[in-house]
Amino acid sequence: MFTGIVEEKGAVQAVNGPRLTISATTVLQDSGIGASIAVNGCCLTVVEKGDNWWTADVSDETYARTNLGHLSPGDPVNLERPMVANGRFGGHIVLGHVDAVGTIVQPVPQLVVRIPQELMRYVVEKGSCTVDGISLTVFNLTEDTFEVAVIPHTAEVTTLGHRAVGDAVNIEIDVLAKHVERLIQAQ
Repeated sequence: MFTGIVEEKGAVQAVNGPRLTISATTVLQDSGIGASIAVNGCCLTVVEKGDNWWTADVSDETYARTNLGHLSPGDPVNLERPMVANGRFGGHIVLGHVDAVGTIVQPVPQLVVRIPQELMRYVVEKGSCTVDGISLTVFNLTEDTFEVAVIPHTAEVTTLGHRAVGDAVNIEIDVLAKHVERLIQAQ
């Protein structure tokens, strides 16, 4: 489980079929083979690591359902290690399971993202949503978009400062909303 508080902006070193290699330093601390690291909000498993780099195997399904399939060497990525039980919980509950790929309609600082209309029922004014793994507070909801006010610090230390109109971003909707809906439907 993650919090949506990006620890480090890494960069893609190589994409070799199912193998994705990323440069990083902070997220490699205490991360051994088999550890989870979120890349743009997508939970991946460390299968190999060295000095300032690590590799994950990415399935065709993951490439197809996330923006990871669009990555090229040199591209920046948001990185986060799983939360620890005795640490601060600064964002919201994030599983690292991408629900959809959204599209940037307007770049930072007043970021507007378009997502599939059927997911908007889970998005609430002043609620949380992750965009490329970043826990953000949403507002100005329409039938298929939401807005996020991105402060300069967040734009600088995450990929959001690099995103342009039309770019694909990973979206994870607040899992609590999906569980509540499921429980109510069962009644």
